[in-house]
Amino acid sequence: MGRDWNAYYSAPEYEEPPADALLVELAENLPPGRALDLACGTGRHAIHLARLGWQVIAVDAAPAGIALLRRSAPAVDARLADLERGEFAIEPAGFDLICDFYYLQRDLFAAIREGVRPGGIFAGAIHLLEPGRNPNFALAPGELRGQFAGWKIPYYSEGGEPGRTRRSARIIARRA
Repeated sequence: MGRDWNAYYSAPEYEEPPADALLVELAENLPPGRALDLACGTGRHAIHLARLGWQVIAVDAAPAGIALLRRSAPAVDARLADLERGEFAIEPAGFDLICDFYYLQRDLFAAIREGVRPGGIFAGAIHLLEPGRNPNFALAPGELRGQFAGWKIPYYSEGGEPGRTRRSARIIARRA
């Protein structure tokens, strides 16, 4: 069973982590456009992008996370929707940037690829499978790179990260 994200975001001790360094560095080198933050939680990536002038849609299924995002960043189009139940459809060729950090829904990859405009970018990091972990929530080695076969991939890594206990696959992929 997965984490109760609504309870997690509602806890008095919850502190919003900073935006992932991969996205921070990427966004600083891109002109603002239209972005989609999938499974955004309380919106750390959406908030960062909005501060840089991006028009951001952020989606999550946890009401507490979306409520915090709406209070802290009214400029972000924060939407309460369960991606697994298909409550949000990614607009084809609708985004200059789609980001997905630490959320895995394999059947969403086709819509993500279609949702990135030609010349646009996908950025993300997703946990890698480790012994004793549920394979439904983690990638096999090379799996994330394979999802973007045929795209230009200026950055890809697999392994540990400073400050994280779990290994992940990290990618920046540009649609041709």
